[in-house]
Amino acid sequence: MMSYEQAKEDLTRILDESSKGTYHPANEVFARLREELDPKNLVFITGDPHARFDYIKKQAQRQEFTEDTTCIILGDVGVNFFGDARDDTSKRELSSIPGTFFCLHGNHENRPQNITSYHEIEYRGGKCLIEDKYPRLIFPVDGEIFDFHGHSTLVIGGAYSVDKFYRLRTGWNWFADEQPSPEIREKVEQVLEARNWQVDIVLSHTCPRKYEPVEVFLKGLDQSTVDKTTENWLDTIEDRLNYERWYCGHYHTDKKIDKLEFLFHSFTLLPKDHLNIQEAQEWAHNLEEKWAHEAEMLRAIERGPSSGQNN
Repeated sequence: MMSYEQAKEDLTRILDESSKGTYHPANEVFARLREELDPKNLVFITGDPHARFDYIKKQAQRQEFTEDTTCIILGDVGVNFFGDARDDTSKRELSSIPGTFFCLHGNHENRPQNITSYHEIEYRGGKCLIEDKYPRLIFPVDGEIFDFHGHSTLVIGGAYSVDKFYRLRTGWNWFADEQPSPEIREKVEQVLEARNWQVDIVLSHTCPRKYEPVEVFLKGLDQSTVDKTTENWLDTIEDRLNYERWYCGHYHTDKKIDKLEFLFHSFTLLPKDHLNIQEAQEWAHNLEEKWAHEAEMLRAIERGPSSGQNN
């Protein structure tokens, strides 16, 4: 595999040749560097599909997903909602997209533990649930630690549904165990205690309360009626935890603040070992835009490795 510095030198050479009249199309340069940097087993992260997978299909086509590609979905996947053939339709559609889908538990869906067709497996060092019919749809167990590119990655699913009473009135599904139970919360704390409160990456459905994106709250909804149990608890976790990055969905927004990132229908890349967290974020967050033109690529890469932790 080509090192970061070697890739930088190769890109600089290509751009120098382009400036002297030997033109290299951007898509060819992109493809070449993807190959040189050995981007197998790429891990993308995205937010809540609610069984609408068109944006994932488009990303899979743009980034040429293969069987080695993993897509982390930060909850509300929408494939365990109805409890009937409609779920199978959604599962077949998602399974038709290349790659493996690592699906956190959201609030608008049933937990796989409640569905008899699921059974437990080990995946990337942690416990997950799958169905034999859909082996590439993998549901991690809350509180487990997974290994992605050498990064210890904690999973915490679930949240409160602000539309709970509307759902109950209209007959839409609502799941009483949507939030992490006291047992799940205890497990998470025990796992982190055993790790001296250190983990590289946190994947959760909702966020610590201090980071709530209040600008996207539903207008007219009295927030005093919203159960903040999970967000308050995540606050206590975040206060104690030594971590690199935190990714969450739930709020249907795309936003970065401090070391936390909200994702809805955008994508980011989980960093590979040859890039540190800050550098990978610069490299990957606006991937299409960064690689649209050779000169922009050079400007992005010449920023070089960051000197410290991303804050």
